[in-house]
This record gives sequence, structure tokens and C-alpha cells, in this order.
Amino acid sequence: MVETPGSQSSLHRANLERVVRAVRMAGSLTQAEIARTTGLSAATVSNIVRELKDGGTVEVTPTSSGGRRARAVSLSSDAGIVVGVDFGHSHLRVAVGNLAHKVLAEDAEPIDVDASADQGFDRAERLVHRLVSESGISPAKVIGIGLGVPGPIDIGTGVLGSTAILPGWAGTNPRDELAARTGVPVYVDNDANLGALGEQVWGAGHGAEDLAYIKVASGVGAGLVINGQIYRGPGGTAGEIGHITLDESGPVCRCGNRGCLETFTAARYVLPLLHSSHGTDLTMARVVRLAAEGDPGCRRVVADIGRHIGSGVASLCNLLNPSRVVLGGDLAEAGDLVLDPIRDSVARYAIPSAARQLKVLPGELDSRAEVLGALALVLSEMGDASLLDATAAAV
Repeated sequence: MVETPGSQSSLHRANLERVVRAVRMAGSLTQAEIARTTGLSAATVSNIVRELKDGGTVEVTPTSSGGRRARAVSLSSDAGIVVGVDFGHSHLRVAVGNLAHKVLAEDAEPIDVDASADQGFDRAERLVHRLVSESGISPAKVIGIGLGVPGPIDIGTGVLGSTAILPGWAGTNPRDELAARTGVPVYVDNDANLGALGEQVWGAGHGAEDLAYIKVASGVGAGLVINGQIYRGPGGTAGEIGHITLDESGPVCRCGNRGCLETFTAARYVLPLLHSSHGTDLTMARVVRLAAEGDPGCRRVVADIGRHIGSGVASLCNLLNPSRVVLGGDLAEAGDLVLDPIRDSVARYAIPSAARQLKVLPGELDSRAEVLGALALVLSEMGDASLLDATAAAV
């Protein structure tokens, strides 16, 4: 039967999709929460949930909400699993999860920054197969893989642009390569965007419709969530906060400009400031630990980084007015040593109304933010057609 726009059957299909998507994005919702999220009536939600449950698409379990008995709805554990893969400067991390947002298996391995893309994908393929096996679920149940890489991705072609973090990967197509190796759809994004997704779904950004995730490591990037969705821009380069100009006469940045935010905050530029007093084997994580222990030089460096980040965050506030900024990476472990200077700069340079509405918070997921964001990427990008078709065939 052909569904015509506006027909009863097409309206029913649309309502099914709204309910499935709401549950898929949240992991688990009560029927009352589904009604609020979708705008559907309680009676309509009840009927749709019953239909989806009968078809094996969702599971319904007793719970409580506001002290009252309720029914929690989540996608069936048999509906499939998703995989997250995160490549970093020195690590490869993989996680396996189900559609109810439960992480089933997770592990990380060190990786050589100078390794070729082929070597990296060989490692990733082996680790994915091992963790899927350890999760006790058939590989046939894998319905998608989220892939995080530390560099700009052309969202049209999937080609990785210039990256100083994995220089041997520039010009490769990580999405197509991993899809060819695994035989399942692959969704790819940069690490800052995935950090934003991870914190939005599982961490400090939970419940926020508008937020920025700032990651300071070898470079500086921001993942932007606007109206609940990652904003990438037409070329996929939105969020390059590290290249906001702070000083036109400042140090030359790797991008070719002078005085970019990155030149005042990224590890490659900041750590040499401490080499004469602390040696050349410093890492940002160690600087943060020493600052927490009271080391005056490290405390000064961390505070200066915070003030500079705050200048960039103030610009974001004036342009986008986010409700939360989440700081990720090693710097987040510094707590108020870095967060207070960020807040001070925001109060000084941002429009007062935007500054008052902003919460600046440390990330809650530590090094897991990006790989969990890769899981969330699959959950947000995958379609609902297969789930609904399975339901229709069963009822």
C-alpha cells in the first residue's frame, strides 16, 4: 500500500518515527517523557509503545518518576549494537554499546603518532573484533560504527584534512576505509565534536540544547551543539576556536597567522615555558598535577591558559550565546585553577546577559568523552527505517 502525504497511515508512520527517535537519542524515557519530548498525547504514546513492544523494537520496564510508578521505554537489547572508535595523539580507544546507551565493552591501546593510516586501521579492526566478541553479541548485530579523528573532516567526501596530530593520515578517507574493512556503515567526525556529543549524552552537558565543548591538547578545538545538534558548518570546520586571533603581533601559528588562541594555550606552545625550571619531559597532565600540588610556575601557566581560553569563550558567548561550556582534556583536571580564570575572562569580555546565562563546567568523562561521543554519533545519525520495518513485519 502506498502511503500518501497526510494519510492516516503516513501520520502513524511519522508518529512511530518520532517515538523511536526520542527513545534512541535519550537511551531510556518514561512514557510521560516521550509525550513531552514528541508533543504526542499520552494515549497516542501508550498505543505506539504497545505496538513497538509487541514487535520487539522496544522494551518496557517498571521504574519510578517523581515518586510515582512509571514505565521506562528503551530500545530492545536485540535491536543491534554500535561501536565507537577514537584515534588520538597517542591512543586508540574502542567502545561497544547497545541502543539503550549501555556500554558493553571498552578498551584502549597506545598508538604511535607516526604510524601509517593502514597500521592504525589494522589495530582498530582487531580491537573492534575482540571487544564485540567479548560483549557476547554476534558481529552481525553491529549496525554502525562511529569514528573520531583529530583533524578537520570534509563532511561531503569524508576526507581528512591537514592534521598535525596524525600527519601521515592527511588526505585519507577514514570513513570509507573502516567501512570496507568491517562491512557496516561508518560515521566520522573530529574529536572535539565527538567530545561535545559524549558530554551532552553522558556527561556535564546532559540536558543542554546549546553548549560548547572545548578541548585543549596538541591543538585547540570546540565542538558546538546548537538546538541539540552538532553544528559543523558547510565545510565541516566550525568550532576552530584555536584560531581566533588574540594578538596580531604574537607567535606564528601552524595555520600561518599570528597570535592565535592556540599559540597561548596548546601544549606544544605552553610546555616550553616551563622547560628551564621543570625539564623537557613535561606533559600537560603533569603540569596540572603539579599545579594542584601548589607549584607556583605551573599554577601561573594554568591560570594564564584559563584566561586566554576565556577570551575565546567570550567570543563564542557573544556570537552563539550557549548555556554551557564544558572543558575537556587534561586541563579539566585542574578544576577551579583553570575554570575560575575562564569565568573571569568571560565576565570581562562577554556581553553581560550572555555571561550571566553561561555555566563553565569541567568535563565528566575524562579521556572517554570522544569514544562515547563516537557511540552517540551513530545513535544520532542512524535512521529508524530498519527498526520500524521490523516492527511492521512482526505485528
